[in-house]
Amino acid sequence: MKRLALMLLASAAPAAAQQAAPAARSRTAPPAVAVDPKVAALRDKALGDDVAYAITEGLTTEIGQRGTGGSDAQARARDWGVAKLKALGFRNVRIETYTLPDVWQRGVETAEVVAPYPQVLRLTALGNSGATPATGLTAPIVYFASLGDLMAMPDGSLTGRIAFVSNAMQPTQDGSSYGSSGAARFVGPNIAAKKGAAAIVIRSIGTDHGRGPHAGTTNFDAGVTPIPAAALSVADAENLERMVKLGKPVSLKLTLTPRLIGPRQSGNVIAEVPGTDKDAGIVLVGGHLDSWELGTGAIDDASGLGITTAAAKLVMDAGRPRRTIRVVWFGDEEIGGFGGQEYAKAHAGERHASASESDFGADRVWRVETALPDSARGVGDRLAAALAPLGIVRGSGVGGDGTDIGPVIRTGVAGIDLNQSGLRYFDVHHTPEDTLDRVDPEQLRQNVAAWTTMLAIVANAPEDIGPVARQP
Repeated sequence: MKRLALMLLASAAPAAAQQAAPAARSRTAPPAVAVDPKVAALRDKALGDDVAYAITEGLTTEIGQRGTGGSDAQARARDWGVAKLKALGFRNVRIETYTLPDVWQRGVETAEVVAPYPQVLRLTALGNSGATPATGLTAPIVYFASLGDLMAMPDGSLTGRIAFVSNAMQPTQDGSSYGSSGAARFVGPNIAAKKGAAAIVIRSIGTDHGRGPHAGTTNFDAGVTPIPAAALSVADAENLERMVKLGKPVSLKLTLTPRLIGPRQSGNVIAEVPGTDKDAGIVLVGGHLDSWELGTGAIDDASGLGITTAAAKLVMDAGRPRRTIRVVWFGDEEIGGFGGQEYAKAHAGERHASASESDFGADRVWRVETALPDSARGVGDRLAAALAPLGIVRGSGVGGDGTDIGPVIRTGVAGIDLNQSGLRYFDVHHTPEDTLDRVDPEQLRQNVAAWTTMLAIVANAPEDIGPVARQP
């Protein structure tokens, strides 16, 4: 999830699963335009297609965790992707390599309450966390019900103590609560470091109540020494909060031993459906190949790769489109969106007609939003009409969300978003529970139908899909 503009402290937020969407907006009825029978037939055919599930199953079974940051597993996943895309019939399949800067790697991560109620807690280090001594760090905690309460503390007031921020995230269909609650992870450790904290633990940014912690990246300002930073499972954070409320001082022992391991090579996997009109622009779609190590990355984001690839194959099999469809399996989204940044640099001289990504799980698409030039207004109308039978409404927001496509979108490229339901997404996002069993095959097929419809319309649209004027 994931990707949608963060509503709070967006400039400080690291790459996320798809970023949280703006709050729900007013919607309009589908326009009274005819749906091309060929598009309708492809849409309906996609409802029985299982290529997306096969890709998701293959990645999670044959590769498993695809650790971000130039890992060996991610390299195996790139090779797996090349073989799969070639077997599916795509053209110009290749890996475009790039070099990551100093890569963060997790180590030992344990926590326990040492007083007054000794017990073990489950947690995971946040990406870019600092390290404790190898023997651990023991200190009293200071409880904050919200990030705002931490921000109100004077600088230096937390010296020698561990900050504990326990704001709770609520499920929303559009994922908007990720923006507000997620700030505790995105910038909380940086703020705690400035307040003098020896370390920080946060309640995981998730909507579950289990014992699986939610991983994710945090960032520290230049000149701020990273402190140990970790996310407690929601159940353990709730338990720790109950201890605090009993009124006795609570002390934790943390052991976090991440380290920086230097530059590493990584890359994007690229495949194409060549179009007939090289001047009409490229239709860019995809998701990200890397995942956090706790689960097997089924919803984040093997399913997104499966959805966009399956849709492109259905359009390819129906005949050569006007525009080239380029499918990209982006690398290293989770640690800062490096795959998207490197793609934009490598392809800066090419014309892109539109860009879209699937990075918000595998549940039903419920809304379409676009950012199209006036010359292509009819494309949006045809999209809304063709998607309506799938239960998809037309939103009034601006399309083009996503960490991986963001660098291309910022050059003025048109954006089209197919928003999935986020009601279940943050139950398993970045957790050990992000596994294949969380993917509903029927909802996955609905996604493929939506993306097939979109690609069939956009890739063959007779209109010029030129640059879009966006707000800075």
